[in-house]
Amino acid sequence: MKAEYINPFLNAARNVIQTMSRIEVKGNKPQLKAGTTTFGKITGIIGMASAKISGNMIISFQEPCILNIVANMLMEPVKPGIDNDVVDAVGELTNMICGGAKAELSKLGHTFDLATPTMIVGENIEITSYSDAPTIVIPLTTAHGDFVIEANFSEKG
Repeated sequence: MKAEYINPFLNAARNVIQTMSRIEVKGNKPQLKAGTTTFGKITGIIGMASAKISGNMIISFQEPCILNIVANMLMEPVKPGIDNDVVDAVGELTNMICGGAKAELSKLGHTFDLATPTMIVGENIEITSYSDAPTIVIPLTTAHGDFVIEANFSEKG
């Protein structure tokens, strides 16, 4: 996967989380994903396709991280666990982050169509991709825990 595809996801994740929750996000060095299981307790997945490239974006949060993000977004106390509001918020964050990355990627000449996000609750859930391309993991850190953005894209044909 080309490096030009990574920064739009990092920038969008940082911007969306900081804007929506007022929680500072620090990016760490991207790396290749080892294995096929989810990082956190709740995960959002969205497919992306253009005329030349297809793949997906995955965002996966540790539970304390997402509970604090959602509490700040909704201006409510931190919930004791993942509930429907948290699942809905992860869907919205997945859409907004992917949309932000899509806007940056369009400046590079890539116009993507987006699928509807899917949310998964649980730990160590296996997710496989149709692509043989490596998955890039972008680790992100907040004061309340960590989350990752994963991107897997391959050129068509």
